[in-house]
Amino acid sequence: MYNTVKILHSYWAYLVFLILILATFNAIIKVVGGKEYSAKDFRISLFTLIVSHIQLLIGIVLFFAADYLSIISESGMGSVMKNSALRSNIVEHPLTMIIAVVLITIGYSKHKKKLTSNGKLKMIAIFYTLALLLVIAKIPWSVWLG
Repeated sequence: MYNTVKILHSYWAYLVFLILILATFNAIIKVVGGKEYSAKDFRISLFTLIVSHIQLLIGIVLFFAADYLSIISESGMGSVMKNSALRSNIVEHPLTMIIAVVLITIGYSKHKKKLTSNGKLKMIAIFYTLALLLVIAKIPWSVWLG
């Protein structure tokens, strides 16, 4: 089960990354260009929200399938924090990605409450950009591209 979930998490990440880039740059370009918010923008931002939440759920399943809790209980959190690979897999990557999904969710929720096109697009641009920066910072590039 672990390998299946790991493969699913790895490949779904490509979709999340690409759609997050698309949604972010779409919003930024439209804000800078003074363009109107459209149904297409709504669908792109909603799809980003959905795929990122699915990725989060897959990641949570992967976290428990990897049995990280037994590693923490056996060796202690102190030794986990001293091991850079374990620290990244158990603490840094999950926490950063959770924060990124929270930012996407906040941006999506806030954009729905705005009444103007510029306000809607700014909310998406700001929060999705912050999420994208976090994702870029904590993608395990050596594993992901290797």
